[in-house]
Amino acid sequence: MKFPGQRKSKHYFPVKTRDPLLEQLTQQPQPFATYISGIDQTLVDIEAKVEDELLSRYGLPKGNSTLINDEQAHRLYTELKIHGLISDEFAGGTIGNTVHNYSILADDRSVLFGVMSQNIEVGSYAYRYLCNTSSKVDLNFLQPVDGPIGRCFTLISECGERTFAISKGAMDKLTPEFIDKDVIQGSSALVLTAYLMRASDGDRITDAAMCAIEYAKAAEVPVVLTLGTRFLIEEDPQWWQNFIKEHVTILAMNEDEGEALTGSRDPLLASEKALEWCDMVLTTAGPIGLYTAGYTEDSEKRETTHTLLPGAIPEFNRYEFSRPKLKSDCETPIKVFAHISPYMGGPEKIGNTNGAGDGALSALLHDLAANTFHKTNVPGSSKHKRDGLCYSSFSQVCKYANRVAYEVLAQHSPRLSRGLPEREDSLEESYWER
Repeated sequence: MKFPGQRKSKHYFPVKTRDPLLEQLTQQPQPFATYISGIDQTLVDIEAKVEDELLSRYGLPKGNSTLINDEQAHRLYTELKIHGLISDEFAGGTIGNTVHNYSILADDRSVLFGVMSQNIEVGSYAYRYLCNTSSKVDLNFLQPVDGPIGRCFTLISECGERTFAISKGAMDKLTPEFIDKDVIQGSSALVLTAYLMRASDGDRITDAAMCAIEYAKAAEVPVVLTLGTRFLIEEDPQWWQNFIKEHVTILAMNEDEGEALTGSRDPLLASEKALEWCDMVLTTAGPIGLYTAGYTEDSEKRETTHTLLPGAIPEFNRYEFSRPKLKSDCETPIKVFAHISPYMGGPEKIGNTNGAGDGALSALLHDLAANTFHKTNVPGSSKHKRDGLCYSSFSQVCKYANRVAYEVLAQHSPRLSRGLPEREDSLEESYWER
């Protein structure tokens, strides 16, 4: 596993730094491998720039996410193809993007649960999905199904507003029988999306997700939920609050989803409110940057050396150098917050905002998995005398998530094609060191 962020190797790779004399006398165990697992609706993203007239004709509310049937999807795809409106086709899905990016960043394994067309033709949606997924993502647990996987049309209006038309295909056909208990319970985290909870018409992906959650909770594996869209959350925010309180360890959301969940437009206050139901929150807030929020033990808190920031919670970042912990592991838990503005002010030109939040979450998951990796392989390290949820501080997680989100925004695909550069040619080393 590569360690997250820009690290000094002598500090962060003690697994391989052995005393040569002791190494001859003792047999060193093989490093324990870590991985994360995720469940997703396997789908392909089809991106096109369209006029508002097309949205009206297909009955697609501008800025919303709407389910369409296979016949409508075929007509829409054909029309977009004929008029040359399709700009890109990517492997997609919130969790698919996240586990792919995790494997690129960590250069290590992740496991994806979902469905895949049993018969795959060259050039088909399923073929495109497989071609655009990292070979480090273990797809051996996908459930074979008859018919196409899902298709998500991202229709971009002239004003930049994105409208989503989703054709389910067989993407919700995953059943609990294809959730491997040992894989879930051996992972560093189980990552899910809120979309999994709205299966209908006899589809069982919700049952599969709940089965995986129960496996994870039984083994104390952190459950990570990303909210996906505000329109789904605002239908019944109380239901989601109860769900998060009962099942979720880490919550990822943007400012719109945070407002739908908590009623607070301020992303900092929304993050604080969400801590009533979970242990850690990652909130992306577009041009404002991103926030992390969570708990640490009062006796272990570490004050920042950065400028104290104003906000709805004055000087909220005072203890951002602390490591996140489970609230239940704290004798005297205190809330900790961190914030960072967009890396380098954001890209000069944003190709696509799709996937930036998934990129930020993959960075957090990489840090969480690195903690498991280090704790298992170097159990005597002083790092683990006080157990933490992540390897790094709130501040460092912010910086890493921010950097990865920038990398996604600066390209056009929602999935990373390579890891972060070994050295930052465009920025002084102090970004990572401060």
